[in-house]
Amino acid sequence: MGSEPDQAPVAMVSGASGGIGGAIARSLHQSGYRLSLGIRTPRPVAGLDSAGAEVKTFSYDATRAEDARVWVNDTVRHFGRIDVLVNCAGIIRTVTLEEGSEEDLEALFEVNVKAPYRLIRAALPELKKCGRGRVINMASLSGKRVRNLNAGYQMSKFALVALTHAVRRAGWEDGVRATAICPGWVRTEMAARAASMPPEEMTDADELAALVTSVIGLSNNASVAELLVNCSFETML
Repeated sequence: MGSEPDQAPVAMVSGASGGIGGAIARSLHQSGYRLSLGIRTPRPVAGLDSAGAEVKTFSYDATRAEDARVWVNDTVRHFGRIDVLVNCAGIIRTVTLEEGSEEDLEALFEVNVKAPYRLIRAALPELKKCGRGRVINMASLSGKRVRNLNAGYQMSKFALVALTHAVRRAGWEDGVRATAICPGWVRTEMAARAASMPPEEMTDADELAALVTSVIGLSNNASVAELLVNCSFETML
């Protein structure tokens, strides 16, 4: 990364208050990135609360369409550039083909698909401008295969993988590269509430963050479209 503070690249990270997003934010900061963190209720992030001007939190609610443009504009105004966009904000709701509400299905697509779409659309001009912009979408192995009955969640993550490939196509000539990160269970509070697997058997969030940071740092000629990370054996993956 650049040695001068004003030349250091800038990464926007949604869902950075904890879990995977928080781990990615800490990993990127350790690698020399300045951070624009989108959090519903801005507050210090563990491990970054003493980072000073290199880290700034902004109010961002994935369910409010206007927040995407505002956050992107505020980031450019504060830091002068955007090099990386990491979409980590996401929700889990159970919507099967026999149970679950229309409202829950709408919520899944609002947060897991439409919110990343809005942020990418708003940030794309800046990502193109830097010549090696990076977009990371936190998808899921549920976006690659169907293992349980939660069709709503699976549909939203399949759509997010498709969005990632659309970004690669739209930004390729300008050096924008996009990766869909597709993990299985990751040791977070959200996973602990939803999974029957013991936490110690899940993928460590810091390990996943290290992989994300490595992918972001690759050259334009080493593009990783999808990164599948699993904590258990599956014959398909």
